Amino acid sequence: MKNSRPGGRGFKRVSLSAGRRELLSRLNLNGQALVIAVIVVIAAVTLFPKAQLWYEQRVTAADLAYQNEQTRKSLVEMKEDLKRWDDPVYIRAQARNRLFYVMPGEISFTVMDFETVNANDESGTVGAALAAARNSTSLSKKVSTTKSNWTENLIETVVRAGLEEPKA
Repeated sequence: MKNSRPGGRGFKRVSLSAGRRELLSRLNLNGQALVIAVIVVIAAVTLFPKAQLWYEQRVTAADLAYQNEQTRKSLVEMKEDLKRWDDPVYIRAQARNRLFYVMPGEISFTVMDFETVNANDESGTVGAALAAARNSTSLSKKVSTTKSNWTENLIETVVRAGLEEPKA
């Protein structure tokens, strides 16, 4: 509808009911989106603790299943080890290795690391023998005396390498 004003300008007049309908339709669309957003937020807040609990239970169940599998493997290994003890050859080998037993007529030698032997031991054991040998002068002189001076040999080798011509 056109109404004319005294200034001569024409404008389109929109009825109030159509403007309200348009405004309400915009608000309704925004209102629907708002209601959906509120429902999504409420659902997330409500379901998040349950989802977190479900996830923690799944992780715990997986850990327990792994531990169960490891325990089963360990049990199988223990049963196999127990079966080995029925074999007299295995028992004899364990007695030799663990208890240092020998068969009649055999001679047993124990090789000991020199660094781990207590040299101050005076109980009549290997440590006592080493302490006595260390304190004797004959062993000390043999060990500390060398046939040649290694520093002089090293210097001579370096000088000869720099000065001598290689042979063809």
